Order: sequence, then C-alpha cells, then structure tokens
Amino acid sequence: MSDVSVRRATVDDRPVVERLWLMFRHDMSEFSEVLPFPDGTFRKERIDAAFTDADWAPYLLTSGDRPVGLAVVRALAEPTRVLNSFFVVRGARRAGIGLSAVQQLVAGRPGPWEVAFQDTNAAAVNFWRRVATEVAGEAWSEERRPVPGRPDLPPDVWISFRAAADPRPGDGRTS
Repeated sequence: MSDVSVRRATVDDRPVVERLWLMFRHDMSEFSEVLPFPDGTFRKERIDAAFTDADWAPYLLTSGDRPVGLAVVRALAEPTRVLNSFFVVRGARRAGIGLSAVQQLVAGRPGPWEVAFQDTNAAAVNFWRRVATEVAGEAWSEERRPVPGRPDLPPDVWISFRAAADPRPGDGRTS
C-alpha cells in the first residue's frame, strides 16, 4: 500500500478529517500527556482554523477510496509555509505513504517550509529528518525553539527546508 493521493479537504470532508484528527491527537497524547476532554474529544482549534482561516488549509491523504491521513498547513500567505500537523493512520505506516504524501504536498507549493515535532517522539524525529533529506538533500536545518506561551514544555524541534517545484506536467498544486 504505497499509493497515496493528497488533496485539499473540502467542507464535505470535514467529518472524516475530524475523525482522523482524533486519532492523531490520541497518538500525540503519548508524548504530551494530554488527556481527552470529558466528551472523549481533544482540542481542535487547528482543524477549525484549517477550514475557516484563509491562511490555513486542510489536506486529506487517501489510498484508493480509503482515508489514510491528514495534513494541516498554515502560513499560506507567508514566504515560509508551516506543515502544522501531519498524520498517517497506523495501518498505513512504514509503507512509504507518509514520505510520498509530504513530497506531493510540498511540491505543490515550492519554496521554504518548516515542520515542528517533539524530541520524545523518536519515530517523528527519524521520519522528519528522512523527509527533509529526501526533499532537500543536505540543504536543510534543524533547531530547537521554545513553545510559545508554554515555558513548562521542552522546546520543539523545527526542521526547515526548501521544496522544488513539482517536475510533473501541470502546476502540481494540491489545492
């Protein structure tokens, strides 16, 4: 299962994206020690922004007719875009879907990109370093930055890289 399509999510996709978001936040709770709200949900202001703020965009990752993940991009109007959230369901991991999805996503919007993750998430550390190398060769950087407004948390790791334009015919935009 290495085939993946990335497309901008529509309002009709929102229920699927919200269910994927719950799985993502559940996975991240292992590293943030955040428990769900009493109704079983997690915070979702990033999903709300992705569907309502013109500077944000939600993406749906699919394999065939099955949803396999999501991505949320912010800073669309800025010189450097931020891959704010990225998730692949466990059943689709380690099949090349994540790498292929990121490559499609960033090639659709060439230029500088950043992504943040936590050092405690060893799988994310390995994944994002590999993605940066695949996308930008050795021309990427990594730094630790404090989490804004959260001095109680360890700094996030930020990877910065530049994506080239999609070499396929057409403009390659996923939105």
